[in-house]
Amino acid sequence: MTDLILRRHEDRRLRGGHAWVFANEVDTAATPLAGIEPGAAVRLLDHHRRFIGHALANPRALICARLYSREEGESIGPALFAKRLRQALRLRERFIGGAHYRLVYGESDGLPGLVVDRFGDVLVGQIATLAMELRRGEIEAALRDLLQPKTLVWKHEGGARDLESLPQEIQCSDGEPPAAVEVHEGTLRFRAPLAGGQKTGWFYDQTANRAVLRGFLPQGARVLDVCSYVGGWAVSALAAGAAEAICVDSSATALEAAAANAALNGLTLQTRRGDAFDELAALHAEGRRFEVLVVDPPAFVKRRKDLPKGEAAYRKLNQLALKLATDDALLVSCSCSWHLPAEDFPLILQSAAQSAGVQLAIIAAGGQSPDHPVHPAMPETRYLKALFARVCR
Repeated sequence: MTDLILRRHEDRRLRGGHAWVFANEVDTAATPLAGIEPGAAVRLLDHHRRFIGHALANPRALICARLYSREEGESIGPALFAKRLRQALRLRERFIGGAHYRLVYGESDGLPGLVVDRFGDVLVGQIATLAMELRRGEIEAALRDLLQPKTLVWKHEGGARDLESLPQEIQCSDGEPPAAVEVHEGTLRFRAPLAGGQKTGWFYDQTANRAVLRGFLPQGARVLDVCSYVGGWAVSALAAGAAEAICVDSSATALEAAAANAALNGLTLQTRRGDAFDELAALHAEGRRFEVLVVDPPAFVKRRKDLPKGEAAYRKLNQLALKLATDDALLVSCSCSWHLPAEDFPLILQSAAQSAGVQLAIIAAGGQSPDHPVHPAMPETRYLKALFARVCR
């Protein structure tokens, strides 16, 4: 096995629990990156040649290696993958229950580069790194042995694969992949499109926050679900006693699914297709008002350099939403941008409130559901921010 030796003092973050090795941290005089086969397993050593852990490497990427084990006698292979998957399943069985959740959340489950969502007897996975792509067969075998899924789909999309020169594709060795996946959230049922849907088809990370909304929801409320996707927030609110809900999204496919999900639960909702900023302005011009406003847009800050522009987008979208609030309304505002510091998000909402001529009082803060556990040494694994605020005039 190849050794990958770090420069002096570059082991501190890794010994503290972080799992990523950056190319500029490697002592390339001692171990030239060009001499390492892309996807190879390596022994990670500090400047003094002391063992740190076993890693998988891609010398062509900025993150040139990711740690999988810190036990010297534990190699990276089928046995380790099976062990990590069993550990991940036990966490979900204890803290989530049922068979609908994120089963594997990358580094937080000791499996960097791998995400797997469970939809009953259907698994949808995403691999983000070359090293894990080369071991897809081993991972698939371990998943099948653990859960015996009827269908296992690999839905490979997203910028992370571009960074490792991997193709965007959907693959299923069990025949044609399903058009949609079925989701159980409490007593509610949803169907989310797979091929044309976002991520793995569903956003399990908001499950706990939707439960908080149901607890805060005023009976008979009018609800506006901005950037609604397939209606998770709106349907949840209607089931909890909202009188009406409007979903706003730019995707016709998503809105069709949202209406179908409402019907699946014996409910009805309205949809408006268009740019969220334009639709909010139009609703204001129509004189519409809402007791609950959910603002859950896609990530506006995908890179650190996008932060000023992204902050402005969050501010503007929330400002437009707050102009539609009744007195004593509830705002649920979310950000899935990791590069947006959590402490800055309330300040953005405060600025939006001032521009909208209202006052906010934050009553609760949420994050990722327990099936998206946060690695305490890796702030990169904590990305979701959700603030619940009372709106006063």
